[in-house]
Amino acid sequence: MGVKSWLKDFVSLIFPDVCEVCDTTLVHGEKTLCLHCFADIPRTNLHNQVFSEIHKRLAGHTPICKAASFFYYYKENAYARMIQSAKYNNRPMLAYNLAVMFGREIKPDGFFDGIDVILPVPLHWFKELRRGYNQSEEIAKGLSEVSGIPVCDNLVAIRSHATQTRRGSFERWMNTRDIFNVEDPEELEDKHILIVDDVITTGATLLSCADAIHAVVPTATISIASLGFTRSN
Repeated sequence: MGVKSWLKDFVSLIFPDVCEVCDTTLVHGEKTLCLHCFADIPRTNLHNQVFSEIHKRLAGHTPICKAASFFYYYKENAYARMIQSAKYNNRPMLAYNLAVMFGREIKPDGFFDGIDVILPVPLHWFKELRRGYNQSEEIAKGLSEVSGIPVCDNLVAIRSHATQTRRGSFERWMNTRDIFNVEDPEELEDKHILIVDDVITTGATLLSCADAIHAVVPTATISIASLGFTRSN
């Protein structure tokens, strides 16, 4: 056993890793979630549907090819709190680890087949500077780790917008209108792009991203992935 491995085991005795959902101590081979909580994830399995609830929610000017969400997002649910913690509690690795789990589940079903690049929903530079990271970028990195598809930063937020929490569908749409821009359209010509976000609620943010890309790169194909998906608006 190497020194690094020994130190890790020693630290885990004092500060054991616990399940993000039930707080039980994780055993060897478990990461982020215990096996019981991992099995109980309220999975959507929507990636296996040609026209799913996500497609209906995102119906707009820009057609959506593939769509996937890891689990149903219920506001007070412990699984939803993982996303909230990753976003607001300075825990980018939690978003990354959840994305790796998600990617491993949808990869065997061919979800990543044909996709050329992953684009995280961007934060305005000032908001990202304050937070220290973009949780959607961490999710994109996790999916990239599993799929081998590169993450691109071509999509940018040209202005900040207020939080979407407690906003209705119309307010969310108004809040995200015309805030995203493609810096190098030629880089995305004829590409199949996977746009990644943490949660799909009304879909306003993802639709705004998709429309921004489609407006300048009409030859691009757009697909969507998120960790969470709310059942209703």
